[in-house]
Parts: sequence; C-alpha cells; structure tokens
Amino acid sequence: MTIKTIIAASLLALAPALASAEVHEVHMLNKGEAGMMVFEPHFVSAAVGDTVKFIPTDKGHNAESMKGMLPDGQEKFVGKINQEVDVELTAEGVIGVECKPHLGMGMVMVIQVADAPVPDDFMEAKMPRKAKETFEEILTENGLN
Repeated sequence: MTIKTIIAASLLALAPALASAEVHEVHMLNKGEAGMMVFEPHFVSAAVGDTVKFIPTDKGHNAESMKGMLPDGQEKFVGKINQEVDVELTAEGVIGVECKPHLGMGMVMVIQVADAPVPDDFMEAKMPRKAKETFEEILTENGLN
C-alpha cells in the first residue's frame, strides 16, 4: 500500500464521524434571557466529536474551562477576551465553563457530553457564591441534580 492509499482509507473511515459532528454556538452576552452577564444557551448537550463555538457577541468576555470541572481526556481551554474560541469535545463527561472577568457575577455554563452523569465532586471546585448558585440552577433545570 502506498502512503496516499493509507491516507485516503483513513479519511474515508473518519468521514461518517466527521459528517455527524455538530457545532453548537454559545453567545457571550452582557444581557440575555437569563439576566446580566450570561452565556446563551447556558447548557449544551453534545456528543464526543462535536464542537462548541463560543462567540463574543458583546465585548469584555471570554470562555474557559474551570479547574476541577473537566472530564479526563478533555483538554482544558482558555479563550482570550473578545475572541471566538472553538472547543472540540473529546471525552464523555460534564464540563464547567466560566467567563473569567464575570465569574463573580455568575457567568458560567455547563456542557454535558454523551449524556454523562454529573460527577459527585463537580460542585466542589472553588468558585464565588453566585457562580455556584448559577451552576446549581443549570443542573437542576436540566435534571442533572
């Protein structure tokens, strides 16, 4: 087999997975349906291989994974302020996401990958009270508590 044949066969094998992968858009807003300083939507249910695209609709926001709220096999991510960031979901689990400048105001969201349950220690991550309250609301609203 030539290298070209191997590459072509590999691409064909991956094609069904790539074709079914979805892109979920999340907007970073100063004001949304849920109030001030929010991700919209604040909950995404996705599959391994999907991508979550964080869009800074309003200025002054970023999206980054929270320490202690990331499943094994998923790389942490840190978006820059006012920059779009694409996150490929590589592992089953539940991901906590924050806007660093507005964490104290509760600007957080949850990504559930492959209908995974919320880990017992998910809410043990260090965070401001308002962020914790928002996470609890999101989990309860989506039947994950």
